[in-house]
Amino acid sequence: MNFPFYIARRYLFSKKSTHAINVISAISAVGVAVATMALIVTLSVFNGFHDLVATFFTSFDPQIEVVPAQGKTAPADDPVLQKIRQMPQVEVATECLKDQALAIYRGKQTMVTLMGVDNSFEQMSRIDEILYGEGAFILHAANLNFGIVGARLAETLGMNANWDGSLLIYAPRKTGQLDMANPSDGFVVDSLISPGSVFMVKQGKYDRDHVLAPISFARSLFEQQGMLSSLQIRLKNGSDLDEVKNEMKTIAGDKYRVLDRYEQQEDTFRIMKVEKFIAYIFLTFILIVASFNIIGSISMLIIDKKNDVVTLRNLGATDKQIKRIFLFEGRLISFLGAMAGLLLGLLLCWLQQQFGLVALGQSSGTFVVDAYPVSVHPEDVVAVFVTVVVVGFLAVWYPVRYFSRRLIG
Repeated sequence: MNFPFYIARRYLFSKKSTHAINVISAISAVGVAVATMALIVTLSVFNGFHDLVATFFTSFDPQIEVVPAQGKTAPADDPVLQKIRQMPQVEVATECLKDQALAIYRGKQTMVTLMGVDNSFEQMSRIDEILYGEGAFILHAANLNFGIVGARLAETLGMNANWDGSLLIYAPRKTGQLDMANPSDGFVVDSLISPGSVFMVKQGKYDRDHVLAPISFARSLFEQQGMLSSLQIRLKNGSDLDEVKNEMKTIAGDKYRVLDRYEQQEDTFRIMKVEKFIAYIFLTFILIVASFNIIGSISMLIIDKKNDVVTLRNLGATDKQIKRIFLFEGRLISFLGAMAGLLLGLLLCWLQQQFGLVALGQSSGTFVVDAYPVSVHPEDVVAVFVTVVVVGFLAVWYPVRYFSRRLIG
């Protein structure tokens, strides 16, 4: 067995002449364990919310979205888009035209995002799974245009799922000059009626301001005939998303951007990653503070074992070996604290996943989920363990180096 490690292990568990050293060593290990546990639990909660938000997008957003690299719209009959549509892995490709408009219903008005889609949108998004009301997904019948509004938008405008009358949609004209004498001529106005249902993605970004309408209605309203703002794609089962995405990027070149679900909501997920990183940095500082106990513990141990150092030196131990004894002592405290913290953190995460110990609200159904979501990622466990060990090892290095010069060297 390694001689310095063997002596360090004996020192760690043996009784010291000063009982306070044992107490401080125990406090050091507990402090490291608590900080490690906090890191594991906090990062896992952020992962849980990240995964939870990702599940909300899957029922509404396309697997892949092709958007113009420059400008807001592109011709729907572009040969590049036609080539992407014809790829064998593509099951459904839906044209979409999206822009801002003003919606007015019975005197109440608000800005909305009008999303014009074709009939294949139902198959592409499976929107029927998030529709509420007696109606179904229907965009037009004869010369009638139907509009499916988000649940929170319906609430804002005083609607129910089967609202009566017409929803007026105003969009500014793209051409011509505004006549101040008759400003209403500066807008294209059209109306939508209810299909008897609203959608609820349980994401405010969509529920509070989105309106689904026929793409022909949107093209007429926004004066964008033959244009689209995105091509939304659903792949066949068994298709490799990354492989297909890279192939589409090759076809699209610099003309279009090919986005998966995470890239479509890049801002949301970037904010979550930044928040997670800030929490990691903050808790690492707490870990550093907890490691000061290790410095005190090792410093007191070196002073307490001054006579042992003389004995070991007389028995033939080198100064390097003696220094390594105290280095191993501190590293053992850090390692044991890290392992205990990891196990406790993983245990708490498992208990939260199984039993929902920490609830999000006082009553069931208050939020989308009843308890804080938790998801343990292996890379986070490794990162936390490495962080704790590195901080602990650095905390040990200073007192050993300082006291060894005065008492050992």
